[in-house]
Amino acid sequence: MKRFFTKHGIIVLTVAVIIAVGLCIVSAMNSGTGFLYNAVGVVTSPFRAAGSAVSGWVSSAGDHFESVESLQKENQELRKKVAELEKDLRSAEKAREENERLRTLLNLRQQREDFTFASSHVVGRSTSNWEAELTLDVGTDADVAIGDCVVNEEGFLVGVISEVGLNWATVTTILDPNSQLGATVFRTGETTVALGDLGLMLDNRLKLSYLQGDSHLMNGDLVLTSGIGGYYPSGLVIGAVEEIRTDDNGLTRYGVLVPQVNLQQLKQVFVITSFQVVQ
Repeated sequence: MKRFFTKHGIIVLTVAVIIAVGLCIVSAMNSGTGFLYNAVGVVTSPFRAAGSAVSGWVSSAGDHFESVESLQKENQELRKKVAELEKDLRSAEKAREENERLRTLLNLRQQREDFTFASSHVVGRSTSNWEAELTLDVGTDADVAIGDCVVNEEGFLVGVISEVGLNWATVTTILDPNSQLGATVFRTGETTVALGDLGLMLDNRLKLSYLQGDSHLMNGDLVLTSGIGGYYPSGLVIGAVEEIRTDDNGLTRYGVLVPQVNLQQLKQVFVITSFQVVQ
């Protein structure tokens, strides 16, 4: 084909010109227009068609881009609405959880009418190899004081207030090595001491020490605050006995307690600001 056009190109061009001239003559005779005018029209007709096609394509492309831009804008608006709905959903879920905690607390209030509570939220945590503390968003402005016990909505002990400011407070949790509470075994009434232990803290466990020689402590026994001395309320659930061990000296035994409250998941807690001392 390439050889054909190379060899016969002039002939083909000549024939095309003759045909074009003939078309111009016929058009001029039929329409009454001038030969030169028709010649120009015939020659430029393909270019006009091409220009029209290009113009149509450009217009179509412009409409396409406008459509894409409109879709992108609509997509952004939909994303914004979805984000707002997700935010509302999270807020609703948070409110539902808080209402559930308050309903549970209402039952605790009915059971322990001698307690006065200050509601607070956990706003900070400090858990290391040496300490286990929480920071709350209430303080002396809510009558919170050092030594106040902190519980969850079910009345399970979280810890004791160790520092307090106007609108904040630090809780030394029951896992902290500095924590020490008078305790009693619910089943037997045995009086002991529950204290944080450095070796058990990282396993979310604490120690039940000073067991009596004839102690009948068993796995699963529930341990409560004793209230002896009047420093802390009695009857707050500390934890359950998971294991009974013997000290390294082989002479004394102690219990390993599992807290009844999950300290890692706490969001809202309640400070007992006053209580009735049981003699």
